[in-house]
Amino acid sequence: MKTSKFSYNATVTRCIEVTGEIRILQVCLDNPGFKFKAGQYTMLGLLREAPRIPEAAVEDEGDEPGGDPMIRRAYSIASGSSQQEYLEFYVSIVSSGALTPRLFALKEGDRLHVAEKSKGIFTLDKVPQESDVLLVGTGTGLAPYISMLRSEVLANRDRRIAVLHGASFSWDLGYRRELESLAQYNDHFRYIPTISRPQIDQDWQGFTGRLPPFLDDPAIEELCGFALDPGPSHVLLCGNPAMIENATVRLEARGYQQKRPREPGNLHMEKYW
Repeated sequence: MKTSKFSYNATVTRCIEVTGEIRILQVCLDNPGFKFKAGQYTMLGLLREAPRIPEAAVEDEGDEPGGDPMIRRAYSIASGSSQQEYLEFYVSIVSSGALTPRLFALKEGDRLHVAEKSKGIFTLDKVPQESDVLLVGTGTGLAPYISMLRSEVLANRDRRIAVLHGASFSWDLGYRRELESLAQYNDHFRYIPTISRPQIDQDWQGFTGRLPPFLDDPAIEELCGFALDPGPSHVLLCGNPAMIENATVRLEARGYQQKRPREPGNLHMEKYW
C-alpha cells in the first residue's frame, strides 16, 4: 500500500494528566531514528474526522472542500535529544482550537501523525559552553527547556542554569517534581517557580507574581546562583508573547541584545502563539 502524506506514523504510548487542561504525551514513531536538537519542535497532526473531547467549543465547519484533511500544529519536543524510545510533548488545551481538542481525546494506543523532521533555532547552539543560562518560560513554554535540561545539564555539569517558570496555579507547574529533584542533586541548577493567582491557590507557599518583574528584583541573582549580566550569561524566553515583550524591555535595559539571524546576541526567544 502506498504511503500517503496524510498517514498516521506514530502511536501514543503514554498520556500523563498534569491537570484537566494540561497533558504530557509520549509518542512512539513507527520509524526509529528521529533526530533533533534540544529546543527544537516538530509538527503533530490528526485528521479532521478524529474525535474531539466533549467539552470543546463548537467547531466551525466552514472548511473549503478539497482542503488539507490533516490538522497540523507545531509542538516543542520535551524529551532529551538522546532519548530514542519515544518523543514527549507538553500540551495545554485550547477548547476553541482545531487540534488540541483532538489531541486531548487521544488514549494510549491511538495513532497520530508526526512530521519526519525537526525544525527551529531555539537551541543552545549559539550559547558558549562557559556561559550561565537563565531559562524563562510561561505555561507549556517550559517544554523546550525540559529537553535542554535532560540533554545539557547531565552532559555539562559545569554550566550554571536556572529555570524561572510561571503559571496561574501551582498545579499547573508541570515537571515540578523533576525540576525540584534536579535542583536538589545538582549544585549548578536552580528552579524558581512562581504563580500569578495565589488568591485562588492559597496553599501555595512559594513565589507569586508574573515573571517579568522578577528580572528587576535585586534578589534574582541570588535565586539564579549567578549574575544576571550580559557578559557572562545568556537568557532564553519562551511562551506568552506578552511576557516575552515585557521581559525583553527589562533585559535590554540591563544590556542584553536579541539574537537575530547572522547577528550575535545573548537574548533568545520563542513565542508560542
